[in-house]
Amino acid sequence: VVLIGDSGVGKSNLLSRFTRNEFNLESKSTIGVEFATRSIQVDNKTVKAQIWDTAGQERYRAITSAYYRGAVGALLVYDIAKYLTYENAERWLKELQDHADANIVIMLVGNKSDLRHLRAEKNGLSFLETSALDSTNVETAFHNILSEIYRIVSQRQITGQPESEFGPTTTIEPIRVLPTQQEGRQAPCCQNI
Repeated sequence: VVLIGDSGVGKSNLLSRFTRNEFNLESKSTIGVEFATRSIQVDNKTVKAQIWDTAGQERYRAITSAYYRGAVGALLVYDIAKYLTYENAERWLKELQDHADANIVIMLVGNKSDLRHLRAEKNGLSFLETSALDSTNVETAFHNILSEIYRIVSQRQITGQPESEFGPTTTIEPIRVLPTQQEGRQAPCCQNI
């Protein structure tokens, strides 16, 4: 199995966590290729995995792409807090497909899920993951945003601040539809057949 993806997405720490259950906050960029093994049980059989951690930097591409040829699997890793690393995944995938066996098993891995809140925080947004399919956090999402809106509107009313120019207003103007000369008659396109 090869680990591929941009530099800094956490490939080395994924390997370290999987093979030695270790994590290094001060991990350095991989130079060339690093290697580790681990045995796991699959269908009551022991499978010994050889995992190759490749450098994500452009200058090592010629070296690392040579390791794709013998790989039967690949984890294509990106950093979920850095969108560019996700965009670059397509380039990594093409490179893998150009150099690896056609039957290689590939998994896209969004790493650093512990930092997912950073995507929202850098834009001043709150963050919550939901699933409409199984109802996970759907109630919470709507409750949280409605509670926040209520707090902001209530605070404005208490402090006497004007409503935002584009925000919701508390005064509702009725809409009046004036009768036309053709009222009661339908246009030919709308007649019942």
